[in-house]
Order: sequence, then C-alpha cells, then structure tokens
Amino acid sequence: MRSVIFFTVVNETMSKNLILAGVKSVTLHDEGVVEMWDLSSSFVFSENDVGKNRALASLQKLQELNNAVVISTLTTTLTKQKLSDFQAVVFTDISLEKSLEYNDYCHNHQPPISFIKTEVRGLFGTVFCDFGPKFTVFDVDGEEPHTGIIASISNDNPALVSCVDDERLEFEDGNLVVFSEIQGMKELNDGKPRKIKSVRPYSFTLEEDTTNFGTYVKGGIVTQVKQPKVLNFKPLRAALKDPGDFLLSDFSKFDRPPLLHIAFQALNRFICEFGRFPVARSEEDAQKFISIAGNINECLGEGGLEDINPKLLTHFAFGARAVLNPMAAMFGGIVGQEVVKACSGKFHPLFQFFYFDSVESLPVEPLDPIDFKPLNSRYDAQISVFGSKLQKNLEDAKVFIVGSGALGCEFLKNVALMGVSCGSQGKLTITDDDVIEKSNLSRQFLFQDWNIGQAKSTVAASAAVSINPQLKIEALQNRVGPETECVFNDDFWENLTVVINALDNVNARLYVDQRCLYFQKPLLESGTLGAKCNTQMVIPHLTENYGASRDPTEKQAPMCTVHSFPHNIDHCLTWARSEFEGLLEKTPAEVNAYLSNPSEYATAMRNAADAQAKDNLERILQCLEQEKCETFQDCVTWARLRFEDYFVNRVKQLTFTFPEDATTSTGAPFWSAPKRFPRPLQFSTTDPSHLQFIMAASILRAETFGIPVPDWVKNTKMLAKAVEKVIVPDFQPKEGVNIETDEKATSLSTGSVDDAAVINELLLKLEHCRNNLPSGFRMKPIQFEKDDDTNYHMDLIAGLANMRARNYSIPEVDKLKAKFIAGRIIPAIATSTAMATGLVCLELYKVLDGAHKVEDYRNTFANLALPLFSMAEPVPPKVMKHRDMSWTVWDRWILRGNPTVRELIQWLKDKGLNAYSISYGSCLLFNNMFPRHKERLDKKVVDVAREIAKEDLPPYRSHLDVVVACEDDEDNDINIPQISVYYR
Repeated sequence: MRSVIFFTVVNETMSKNLILAGVKSVTLHDEGVVEMWDLSSSFVFSENDVGKNRALASLQKLQELNNAVVISTLTTTLTKQKLSDFQAVVFTDISLEKSLEYNDYCHNHQPPISFIKTEVRGLFGTVFCDFGPKFTVFDVDGEEPHTGIIASISNDNPALVSCVDDERLEFEDGNLVVFSEIQGMKELNDGKPRKIKSVRPYSFTLEEDTTNFGTYVKGGIVTQVKQPKVLNFKPLRAALKDPGDFLLSDFSKFDRPPLLHIAFQALNRFICEFGRFPVARSEEDAQKFISIAGNINECLGEGGLEDINPKLLTHFAFGARAVLNPMAAMFGGIVGQEVVKACSGKFHPLFQFFYFDSVESLPVEPLDPIDFKPLNSRYDAQISVFGSKLQKNLEDAKVFIVGSGALGCEFLKNVALMGVSCGSQGKLTITDDDVIEKSNLSRQFLFQDWNIGQAKSTVAASAAVSINPQLKIEALQNRVGPETECVFNDDFWENLTVVINALDNVNARLYVDQRCLYFQKPLLESGTLGAKCNTQMVIPHLTENYGASRDPTEKQAPMCTVHSFPHNIDHCLTWARSEFEGLLEKTPAEVNAYLSNPSEYATAMRNAADAQAKDNLERILQCLEQEKCETFQDCVTWARLRFEDYFVNRVKQLTFTFPEDATTSTGAPFWSAPKRFPRPLQFSTTDPSHLQFIMAASILRAETFGIPVPDWVKNTKMLAKAVEKVIVPDFQPKEGVNIETDEKATSLSTGSVDDAAVINELLLKLEHCRNNLPSGFRMKPIQFEKDDDTNYHMDLIAGLANMRARNYSIPEVDKLKAKFIAGRIIPAIATSTAMATGLVCLELYKVLDGAHKVEDYRNTFANLALPLFSMAEPVPPKVMKHRDMSWTVWDRWILRGNPTVRELIQWLKDKGLNAYSISYGSCLLFNNMFPRHKERLDKKVVDVAREIAKEDLPPYRSHLDVVVACEDDEDNDINIPQISVYYR
C-alpha cells in the first residue's frame, strides 16, 4: 500500500488500526498541542505530554506497534500540493471550508486521492468518503466465492443446472460462474464466465444454449466469479447539497441522519462565527446553535425538515467540544477500515455519508449544572457530557473482564481512558490463561515483540496502567469455568458491578452467562469475525440472557464423507485433525492409562465389552508392539509406513471395493457427485511435500516416545537416505472389507458378539507386551497447539490434509489456511475489534448509570466490509406466571434456615406448587414416585445432597442450588426458578 496521511491525531484508534494493518507509511499532521482533555480519548498521551505537539508526542508509541510501517510527522501548515504524495488522506479536525478546498483538490487529482473526513463530537459522529469519480472495488464483500457440486446439466436453451443437495446454493440471479471437471459436456470447462438466473436452493438456469453440446455424464464444480464494481463518488461540495441515501445504523432513528447532516454544518458555522465550540451545558450557546441550524434548514426550502428537534440539538451543543473514547474507538474502527478499502480496493466503501449518535447513553435523571463543572482532571471531557456523578460511578466500578486477547486489549485501553475502576473503591479484575504468541501482535496492540511467551493478562494489565496510572487492576491467569469456582467464588461474583466478555469461544461465553444470571450481574457481550462484529447487552431483569438465543450449529460432514469420500479441503482437514489427535494424543493417553493400572483398566474394558473397548486395546497393542519406536530411525519407518497406509493402501482398497464403474443397488453410478474417485499416490523422496510429511510425522512420533530428535532430520538428503532404508510391503487388497457409506452413521466402529472373547485375547497379549517394557515406561501425549510455528503440529496436519486432497484431486491449501480451518480460528482484525469495543463501552455508560430502560440499550451487528450497521433494542426476557407471581430467567428463589426436604416441599405448597422431584446437579435427591425416598423427607436438604452426591460441599459455599419439578393443582408442569437452599 502507498502512504496514508492524517490531519490531526484526534483519533489514535484510527492510527493504531492502520499501523497494525501494515500500510506502507503513515504521516501524522498536527499543529496543535496536547491538552488535558485529550487524555480521555487517546492512549498515546500522558500528563507529561500536555503542551507538546500532538503528532510528535504520539510518534514513539505508535511506531512501537509495527516497526515495518514508516511513520513520520508534519507539524507545519498543510498545503494542497503536499497531498499529492499520498494515496489516501483523512481529516479529523478541520473547518468545512478547508475540507471543501482539500476535497476539490483530491477529487480532481490524477490519479484521484481518496479523501475521508470524520468528526466525533460528544455522542455524535460522522464520516464522509470520496474516493474519486471512478473508484473500482475488486471484492465487494470479502467472502469466499460460493461453489456447488453439479448433479446434472440439460441440453437446452437455456440449460438447467442441478446441483447435489448436501448444501444449498448461495448464488444470486445475475452472478457469473465458471465450470470445471465436467465429464461429457466438456464445452463448459473452457473457463469462460457465464451468467446465471432463476437461482433455486439446488439449481439454476444457465444463460447458454447447450443443445449442441456433448451430453452431460457426471462430475463438475461450479464456482462464482466475483466481478469488479465501479463507484462514482461525488465531491463533498456536491454531496453536501445532494447527500443521496444516508447509511442507516438504527431503524428507530431513521429520521436522524438528515438532522445530523444539518447539525454538523451548524457546528462549523458556530465555530467560524464565535471562534470556539459551544460551552458545555451553556443554554445560551445551545440556543445560538439551534438558531444557526434553523437558518440552514430554512435555506433548504422544500428539502428542509419539518422539525429540527431542539432537544437533540441541545444535547449536540452541550457535548460538542468533547471527544469521548468509546466514540473515538468506534469511529476509529470504521474509518480505519475505509482507509484500507481506499488503498486495496477490497470491500465496498462507505458511500458517502454516515451519521451516528448515542444520545440514549446520557444519564436518565436530570442533573444539577454544577455536576458538569470541569475538575481540571483527565476526565473533564467526559464529565462535560455525563457529569461528575456518573464519572464517580465509573471510577468506583468493580469490573471483571474475561479474556485479554484482541477484544480484551481494546477494552482495557477504553476503560482505562474512561476512568473505569480508577477510584478508591474501584477494582478491575482481568483473567486469561493464555500466553502471548507472535501471531497476536497484529491485533492485540498492548503486546510487543519482547512480550512473546509472557502471560497475556499480566502484560495487558501493566500496559493499561501505563495508559492510566490510577487504574486499580488485578491480573489473573485462570480459565473461567467450573474448575476455578474456588478462585471466582460467590463473594467474587457478588461484589462485581459488571462483567465484560472478551472471549473467543461459545462454551466459555455460556458459562460466564450462567454465572451472571445466577448472581444477577450485567454482562456486556461482543465478538468479531473478520470484518464482522456483534454486541449483545445482557442486563438483569431487562433483557434475555446470552444463552437464550443461539446461532444454528455448524453443519457437520457425515462420517463416511470425512473418512472415505471427501470432496473439499475442509473434509481433508477435519480428517487430518482427527488422525493427529488419535495418533499423538488419544493413543498415548490410552497407553498411559493402561500402564498406570493394568488390572483396573482390564476390568473396565471387560465390563464395557464393546467395539470401542476393543478398538482401544488394539491401538494400545499396535503402539507398543508392531509400531513401538526405540530409535529415531524407527520413527522415520513409522512415518513412511503411515504415508503408504494413508495415501496408497487405503485408496487401493477403497477402489478395489468400489471400482470406478461400480453401481449402487438402484443401478446408479456409485462414484457420482459429490463423491470423487481417488487415485493412490506414488511416494517419492524428490517430492518436497512427501519429505515434509515424513519429517513432521517422525519428529512428533519421537516426541511421544521420548526419543531425541537428531539434527540430520532437517537435512533433505540425509532424511531421504533414512526413508530409503524403509522396506515397504506390497499391498494386497482384501475381499469383503466393510467401508461405511451411510451418511447418517456417526461411528465407523460396529459391535460384535465376539467382542468379549477378542478383548480377553487382546488383554493377554498386552500383558505379555507390558512385561517386556522398561520399568516406568510412559508415553507423552501431544495436545494440538496451532500457534507455535516450531512444534510441527500444523506441518503434520497440513501434510495429512494436502496428501489426502491430492488423492481426491481437491485443491490443496498452504499452512496458514490449514491453520485457520483445522485450528478453528475466528480471524480478528483491529478495525472490527475497535468498533465492537467502542459500541460496548457506550452501553457501559448506561449500565453504570443504573436507571436506563430496555429501550435505551442497543445490540449491534455490523459488517465493515459491506458496510452494514444494524442496531436494535435487546429482547426482553420471557415472563412466566403462576397465580399472583411472575418470574423470568433472572430470578432465583431463596430459602434460608437449613430446611428439610419436607419443609422445602411445604414452602412451595404454600405458593400453590406441588413439588414431585428435587435434583442437585446430576443427582436425584427426591422423587415422590419412589417409596424409599419418603424416608428422606425429614432430613436436611444439604445432608441428603451430601449423602447422594457423595462429595463435600465447598467451604466457600453457604448454600446449594436445587432444581425442583412442580405441578399446579391441575397437574400442569410449572417451570419455576432455581432454588438456593441456605444451610449456614
């Protein structure tokens, strides 16, 4: 990418995002100096920087983010001619008159210079983009091209193309597609893009006459061809008068953008006329501002607004001087992505105006004007908008941030600048059990090269304190889950004010959600996926919880497809990940389980007497007998024979069992789409990918046996010599081999009446094998770790997947793509992360104010690639009723006094509820269907729980939670809240 320039560093998040993205160079232009107000919105400044030039003061910290980006400063007056050095320019604090002058120059320059103007004024913000008269977008959405597997093509005009029904087509009418691998109708394999129409879930019409083409036989892939799009941007001068359609973010504010279009012009006139911003909370200045806005609206004639909403304009004027960190973070994400679009042509630019406000974040209760008086502190800008009362709530908040990765770093920066947990009563706890990897540095900006290998939470906490030394923070390295409830105990949760999730997996989110439900704590949830992000507010008694609505589960490929009939690289990588875990983690773990207590393990296998037990024993015996490794050459031999087994013998057996001309029971070709007929590989020491597979497999095999890895393994010639020593037996196909073809099958193992006898025989062989092992012999199971580029894990998985893909003529992938798929990585980029955290922190104001209604909160889904912003009120929780009582998922009933089972039942009876079953965890404490349970009625609930669960209740707990099944008097089931029974 070419250079990018900034006019003033009001928005450090934008600078940070672009530097992390790796643009070629960034020039920071600013003639102003750092003021105390800047400390509430910029992480690059400290109190020591007050009075210094803003560009110079920010240079060092921004350069530390990415040494590969050339960062320079410009502190003298900017000329139009200077702009010609840059591909894109961003103006963040400039008069409208100067904007028009610079934009005219950029728009008419050859080639055009992409121009972006953005402002953040209190809780209001705007972006304007002009990328020139003819800007080409090469990839409008950033999504992978859609594909389909062909089942048939008719000889018609137009032709009807049908695809297999394993996945719905995601094409649209008018798309261009190309065909490949078609047998019969080979005319379509010419690579020519063709237009389609009448798209249905599994078919479409091809705008092509195939009447005289060859007859379709089988096979074929259809792939979407992405087409460039040319956008004709208007210059700012024309767009101000005729803005076209505004990009809307909140449908409850559909009338807001035209008003804000006037408001930002009115602010410019106010500053030009009075030489300053409106004074915060000045009614006189607000009236002047409203008058100017009214004059602008009148000049629009019939295009003017009927109502200019004086109340909203008053809020605009009151906060116009302040730059709030959450707004800066949000707009820094949006504008940062627009700059990347301007430089790369990837993703659809913002076209052309975007206006946003979060006026609903203001405190609900009216405040005394004295509450907004500046205190000569770093928070004065924030106080001028929200008042000192809310500022104190922020400072005294007890916050729990779960995770310190990409989202966690952004949240820490935001809350430190906002003053959250910076008061004498405040405390911020952050936890993350992960350590810093090199791959984290592109988006987790609080980490530097020298932090690699250190605990994320500790480094992030230290960096946050450097942003605001007043921050009261404790960093922990614990995973949040049932196993750490001794750390995050009842007292910990009960003392919290709010919880902020910064997690990357659903299970952890669900656990934290349940904890917040239980202790009735607000949970601010967010997530990113590339250029997409979402936020969800979980507010006690106002909204549904995170777990109340779930995304549809990801479609899993049938077992037979993964193991024998893959037709895309995802199937190959799924198989590769499974084989990795089986060979290097599960089998060594089973070996150790057997060797640790042979008699107990043998008893367990005999009691199970099923196919899984037999499979476990066969794998242990194979590992310790036929495939036992004592030297590194043994490991090379094992790897070479694995190659032969996986990519030669299994394919030969499959094609022996199902020849290329095989048919199904109905007479249809067996090898019809989506099945792809495989070919065995021919191993060669001259093929680098073959040797790479052998090297990775032998090194990891040696690790499981504790065998030292010699240096020569990384020498291609020496490794080839070691491989050539291996004697590979000739393959002989077997008759009657059962290969699973049922797509509904979930397991490839089947039971047998002889399992018990076979298990006994295997146990005898294992006992003999164990006696020949060295004393204390154990294997080392290897857990898959995707982020260490030196551990050979991804080398082996990529090798397994690509060799298998080669068998089936499936396009191979590089190690990075394999890592994303097999490692189930959700890609994060700095722009969407910044936007998500900014939006969440706007909601944090509402949470800590404490008086907002559900209609004031916002959940958001955004896709910066399109761009798309969709904000909506959270869904209220479902209300359940019985008699004069009502409750939601947020309610928990409490019964104190260490009651008996009978007293618990009577307590519910008094509420008109007939309890018939009481459970504690997975243990059934009482059910009135079982006569013997009646003797438990006069026992304490806690004593029954101890007796049945056979475990001591934790000392930090003073109650236990039971689930009680109840009916009303008409025998209708009533779902009641969880009941907490206090026993001390």
